[in-house]
Amino acid sequence: MKILVVGGGGREHAIIKKIKENKNVTEIFALPGNGGIAADATCVNIGAKDIDAITEFAVRNNIDFAVVAPDDPLVLGAVDSLNAAGIKTFGPNKAAAIIEGSKVFSKNLMKKYDIPTAAYEVFSDMEKALEYLDTAPIPTVIKADGLALGKGVIIAATRDEAKSAVRSMMQDKVFGDSGNNIVVEEFLEGPEVSVLSFTDGKTIVPMISSMDHKRALDGDKGPNTGGMGTVAPNPYYTEEIADRCMKEIFIPTIEAMNKEGRIFSGCLYFGLMLTKNGPKVIEYNCRFGDPETQVVLPLLESDLLDIMLNIYDRTLDKAEVKFSDKSACCVVMASRGYPQKYETGYEITMPQDKNIYVAGAKIDGGVLKTAGGRVLGVTEVADTLADAVYNAYKTVDSVKFENAYYRKDIGAKALKAEEK
Repeated sequence: MKILVVGGGGREHAIIKKIKENKNVTEIFALPGNGGIAADATCVNIGAKDIDAITEFAVRNNIDFAVVAPDDPLVLGAVDSLNAAGIKTFGPNKAAAIIEGSKVFSKNLMKKYDIPTAAYEVFSDMEKALEYLDTAPIPTVIKADGLALGKGVIIAATRDEAKSAVRSMMQDKVFGDSGNNIVVEEFLEGPEVSVLSFTDGKTIVPMISSMDHKRALDGDKGPNTGGMGTVAPNPYYTEEIADRCMKEIFIPTIEAMNKEGRIFSGCLYFGLMLTKNGPKVIEYNCRFGDPETQVVLPLLESDLLDIMLNIYDRTLDKAEVKFSDKSACCVVMASRGYPQKYETGYEITMPQDKNIYVAGAKIDGGVLKTAGGRVLGVTEVADTLADAVYNAYKTVDSVKFENAYYRKDIGAKALKAEEK
């Protein structure tokens, strides 16, 4: 089988490495891929949002199956375009991808179908939003409606911070048109859990839970990033909570989307907060999360491509989906200064026998060099979470590039929770 994977980050590298395990795969193309992915797939310089070019490439190269991984092309309708051209594709169509593409849509969906989430207000008028913040409970959460590279959420501890966030989104357009509408949301407290799930719109199969570390600095300080590391499973996500989430959140979400005529097929990501009043949805993503994918897929014992084919055929109920009972830790190595100002172009040296997923790198003169904020994710799997964390940092020590930065406390909160 000839496979096409749209995207070029650590998530896509993890997906490609897993798909390669299928014995029927003869060739994998990554559009656009990156310098590290080039070791596992043929990279083609077509941007992930160039849907016409992606579709034309798939048809011309007789692609048997395509995987659209990032949010932007999904929201723009890449799956619709590929399917219309006769290419079997994994991922939600444009109508379903709106669950991530518009936070206003997803919040209204949850409200309509009684899916537990934070209280919220929606604004398209900046002055009305600022006026509301004069009396809103503080702290509060300000969210840009559209996609913003995982950075469109600001937790404001004071009214001034909240108003500044509103102005930056709606007046200064720091997230472009994504900030035309905003959501002002109740601040929830409790442990966060990420749960990726396979679904064909009829059946939903949650994957192993994970814990992301979004802040740039140790101790969950500094600005929000796309993710500085993950561990799986998440110790806060007990069997009892999982059962409750299935009944109150996962199945109701799939049923709600079906009732809205937006059948969701692909990977649906649930960002959850375990509050004292039970689990609530913080956000939905219409695709595999990054870097969560880099700890979840190494624990998947079943064949990923077979599961994806079952989802395309709407026969997920017949698929084997089995996860290891081991633990995994991923430490993201970034360019110092990320997510703000950082320098790139430094040579990377790393062991070839380790599970390292490359996100921001390019081949320059035959040498792998840094080319982004998040450069790579170092993942280790072990019988215990403590061993997975220890081994991941040991491997990090063997990876070298100038200006490398990484958090030193990935997994610390989870290990503390395990002790209780």
